[in-house]
Amino acid sequence: MPCLPDVPASFLVAHTRLTCPPLVPEVQLHVADDVVALWEAMETEGVGAGDAPPFWAAAWPGGQALARYLLDSPATVAGRRVLDLGSGSGLVAVAARLAGATSVLASDVDPCSHTAIRVNAEVNGVSGVAVVGDVLDGDPPDVDVVVAGDVCYDRDMTSRVLPFLWTAWTRGATVLLGDPGRKYLPGEGLVAVATYDVSDVDEAQPRRTTVWRMP
Repeated sequence: MPCLPDVPASFLVAHTRLTCPPLVPEVQLHVADDVVALWEAMETEGVGAGDAPPFWAAAWPGGQALARYLLDSPATVAGRRVLDLGSGSGLVAVAARLAGATSVLASDVDPCSHTAIRVNAEVNGVSGVAVVGDVLDGDPPDVDVVVAGDVCYDRDMTSRVLPFLWTAWTRGATVLLGDPGRKYLPGEGLVAVATYDVSDVDEAQPRRTTVWRMP
């Protein structure tokens, strides 16, 4: 589980604002109002994962739905070890700890995300969140629950993440996905456990977003 170089917290704070996601008002996050300006600043100051967009600077609907579900159904993670896959801002990781998870492993490929997770956890008074890089090329870590928000956004990512999730499931982990209808989400093998209308970062109307569980 490789670790990427840290990005200064001062950069993140300077280019975002602190707010609460609409569906999860219990959690504060640093988000970007102008993603293009943020992306330009990342290029100028040489931070981030190369040409990767700053996915960490938004509260994506799949993550909001998962966070809401965990806070409303704390028994899902209470007293359990959690992997937050594609953690981004750390929203779901923070929600898992607030819901009683004993520990959370927050995985993301972007070093800016690593900083965002740490900063957002601190803002919310949350400890016990360990941050790592890409875990998809290895065996799933020894956890009890795997949560993944908005990970089926393109074909390549989906082809990497689904086998990993099924492996975690076959080894006994509870696996939950938050998804707002991305076209690469598999049509079979998942059970809906909750549905929400969530404000999306790039659309005027809320998106119907489902929390799915591997059966």
